[in-house]
Amino acid sequence: MSPGGLSRVSLTTAMTVMVIVPVVATIGGVLVVSGFMFTPMLTAALTVCGVVGVVTVPFSIMLGRAIARRSVWEREAESARRQLVAWISHDLRTPLAGIRAMTEALEDGVVSEPGEVAVYAKQIAQEADHLSKLVDDLFQLSRITAGALKLTMHDVRLADVVSDVVAASRPVAQREGVRLRADAGEWPVVRGSDPELMRVVRNLVSNAIRHTPEGGAVAVQVDVDGGEAVVRVDDACGGIPDDVLPHVFDVGFRGSAARNPTGAGLGLSIARGLVDAHHGRIGVQNHGPGCRFEVRLPLR
Repeated sequence: MSPGGLSRVSLTTAMTVMVIVPVVATIGGVLVVSGFMFTPMLTAALTVCGVVGVVTVPFSIMLGRAIARRSVWEREAESARRQLVAWISHDLRTPLAGIRAMTEALEDGVVSEPGEVAVYAKQIAQEADHLSKLVDDLFQLSRITAGALKLTMHDVRLADVVSDVVAASRPVAQREGVRLRADAGEWPVVRGSDPELMRVVRNLVSNAIRHTPEGGAVAVQVDVDGGEAVVRVDDACGGIPDDVLPHVFDVGFRGSAARNPTGAGLGLSIARGLVDAHHGRIGVQNHGPGCRFEVRLPLR
């Protein structure tokens, strides 16, 4: 039995015993005082005690299970928070160490040739950009989890959102040797916020490119299904184990070593929060040579 299951059983049992013991003790006391003479008054008293037991025991079981579930959830949340802090600390430390080393090399004159200086300056700028994106992700995630995300809603053409994201992501895909394409059965219009919807699609596309091996393909498909607009992003990551699929959108999720995890694991969590803010749904399933992430949004 898992520690969480053991905790639920133990706490539920304790709550039940705490209720049953006073009821049984009361019944025993009444019987002793009455001298076991079953008078109408004794019968009434025993009936009341029985009713109290019937009402309070199920309630204590429900309360014990609820408290146990909350305790388990709090422990899991604390564990996830510590793991996330450790990951983020690592992701912050790596670029900071690189920036510091390159800065010291420039200050000490170890690197002085104009060409080398330009290379170091470019690398420092890239690391600073990485740090800026990580801080931006943390800020966005904090707004989502705190319920402080405010969206300016208007009609949004998914054609504009998807085409802009694909155009911006194509150089990265080419550098990684990944084919990136987009097509649509229809180009629907939804009610939403351009920047946030672009971020959802960008997070899914960048995640797909990152986990697709060289020579693989990433496909973005847009369609309409009933009263919903559907955006699908297919990759060639090799799939995700079924027991891991439910945790893909958890904060800090990075996948297995086989998926070559990078980053702080915030992108998919942010995507889910932004989709929820648009009253939509997001899901993932194994499909073909990899995974399919699917976003469903209400039509305008």
